[in-house]
Amino acid sequence: MPSAVDTLTTAARHAWALSPIGPGIEQYDGLPATVLSDEPHRRLVRYDRATPATAQRPVLLVPPLAVSARCFDLRPGQSLAAHLVEAGRATYLLDYGRITFADRAMGFEAWIDDILPTAIHAVLADHAEAGDPVDGVDLVGWSLGGTISLLTAAAHPDLPISSLTAFGTPIDYSKVAAVQPLIAADRLLGSRAVTAPTALLGGVPKHLVRASYRAMAPRRELTKALHLTRNILDVETLARTEAVDAFIAEMPGYPGRAYHQIHTRLMARNELASGTVHLSRKRAVHLADVRTRVLLVGSETDNIADGPAVRAGVGVVPGARYVAADGLSHLGLVAGPRAAEVSWPALDAFLG
Repeated sequence: MPSAVDTLTTAARHAWALSPIGPGIEQYDGLPATVLSDEPHRRLVRYDRATPATAQRPVLLVPPLAVSARCFDLRPGQSLAAHLVEAGRATYLLDYGRITFADRAMGFEAWIDDILPTAIHAVLADHAEAGDPVDGVDLVGWSLGGTISLLTAAAHPDLPISSLTAFGTPIDYSKVAAVQPLIAADRLLGSRAVTAPTALLGGVPKHLVRASYRAMAPRRELTKALHLTRNILDVETLARTEAVDAFIAEMPGYPGRAYHQIHTRLMARNELASGTVHLSRKRAVHLADVRTRVLLVGSETDNIADGPAVRAGVGVVPGARYVAADGLSHLGLVAGPRAAEVSWPALDAFLG
């Protein structure tokens, strides 16, 4: 049993490591990966493997907008990418990188007509070069990454998408408690007034995105200091908290047009729940046009997009299935310490 002096020394060392000028509790540089292309907003990497993939089809991980792509590779034991690689799957990641004022004109069209389709074809080409030609890619998206994947599959039914899995992707925004104040403001003031600040700023700046994400989990933020104090000797718990904080600190912003579409089309008008999203006055995307297998994974304890908001997709996406992964948070669906037991098995069964 450690002495009181040893305990105090360990506690002091951990406190220093967690401080703003400390080295951190855990240094994790991510899984080894090969960069296949590195153009703006479409960096494509393939996670390295020690042995050839045994699964037939490659998997492409699709992150949300305004979120670091490390959501799929948060830390050891909390890495969906590592799980897929270990399961014998050729695994790829699409990374949008930094979003700035110069990107303010980027809307959903940039992703569903260009960025994601280009990545899908690049994955197939790379997989074929490895001697494993296949006719489709398995898309795995989290949150708005699932939205982008669904809209892409609906807008381009001929794309070689073998399956689509969406973790924590809200379909019915009337059931998302976190956005109800924005919806109420829109009804009272109108979309133009509510989105005027973001139009002026060219989108939602990264600092506001980070603050908003933290505000959606007020209990975590209010009790974090106490949580760290109580667990100051528990390296694993400290490393988990540190990893989540680092993930939030890396969040980029929303481009202006994309945020305007999210606010007006998805939130205020709840168009995903209706099955038709009007990207502009001249263009609509119909979820009924999705031609691939779809799995929706949600959690009743997701404070951003709870189970009912996600499950609503079963009614508007042909043949979609819903699997409950209750007890997990929004990020926890793909990167929580219990994801390997609760949510990842649903993906394994679906892909298998």
